[in-house]
Amino acid sequence: MRILIAPDKFKGALNARGVAENIATGLRDVLPDAEIDIVPMADGGEGTAEAIYDARNGTWLQCKAHDPLGREIDTRYAWIENEKLAVMEMSEAAGMRRLQPDELNPEKATAFGVGEMILDAAKREALEIIIGLGGSATNDGGFGMARALGFRFFSGTKELTAGVSELANLTEILLPERAVAAAVPSAEARPTLPKIIAAVDVKNPLLGTNGATRIFGPQKGASMETIAVLEQALTRLADVVSNEFGFDYRSEPGAGAAGGLGFGLMSFCGAKIRSGFDVVAEAVGLEAKMKDADVVIASEGGLDRQTLEGKTPAGVARLARKAGKPVFAIVGRATEDREVREIFDAVYENSRPGMSQEENMKRAAELLRGNARELAKSL
Repeated sequence: MRILIAPDKFKGALNARGVAENIATGLRDVLPDAEIDIVPMADGGEGTAEAIYDARNGTWLQCKAHDPLGREIDTRYAWIENEKLAVMEMSEAAGMRRLQPDELNPEKATAFGVGEMILDAAKREALEIIIGLGGSATNDGGFGMARALGFRFFSGTKELTAGVSELANLTEILLPERAVAAAVPSAEARPTLPKIIAAVDVKNPLLGTNGATRIFGPQKGASMETIAVLEQALTRLADVVSNEFGFDYRSEPGAGAAGGLGFGLMSFCGAKIRSGFDVVAEAVGLEAKMKDADVVIASEGGLDRQTLEGKTPAGVARLARKAGKPVFAIVGRATEDREVREIFDAVYENSRPGMSQEENMKRAAELLRGNARELAKSL
């Protein structure tokens, strides 16, 4: 029997490879002769670079950048030499994990460091950059990233270089060539940017009730008052981009990803927004690997309504159904929603009655092995 395990991470407990290896251990306890193929996955969130690095024999490149509050940090991204492909995650420079809980401040946090990582890859003559948009601490619409790339933002004659709330008074944006010439006429030209793919796991627009600020702002520390300020600032940014550049991406699905960085990447870098799951699945050759499998197993920390919006387990289930393979899910916790559960032949859940989330995470490896043994007995 050939079994394909294609999991995402259990955030805060195990990375995708760790999840897969524990499931494989449980399966082998019952099915010692099974052929097991492990394919760590991601959907544009944290773990995206690692999944592609793992599958394509990549290397890690280091570069200096700045965190959301402007402190210099060491960052890394995956590099696939034979394709000149850089795979990075915006959270590496501008993620929640870079800040302590009491440091969260979406009015001040910027994605400047993401622009620095893009520049580093461009200087290495990358032909393509994949950027995973997930886990962000920012809500700046790509303002900080664009500044790192050489764009300059003005309110009249005053240059805007501080927090995103300043954008409420934005009147003009200078393109990098004009910006460099205006600042330092003899300055070295910025490198030309390669093709950029923004890998997303959400479909939110930039603005409105389902936009970046109102949906994701509160988890980044935004109060109701701050949400109003941020929404006004991003509205003005979108208006000026539309007036000056002649295009408007504010309503594009995924524009609101990573605090509006999806919008910024499209507007300032000519990036294309794609489903993060599809990007990773293509990069790791998931569909081809499924053809030889008898059984497919998906896994992630949680299974809920959001799963249907482009998350890894739903993507794995879709490809398995397309290939005519039975597909099972082993998850940390699962909703009782029939529409979600019915995309799998069966769902195995680590959570037990009375078990706290903390205990569930602490015992994730053990519980995954146990559920894998139970699944193996049914095959």
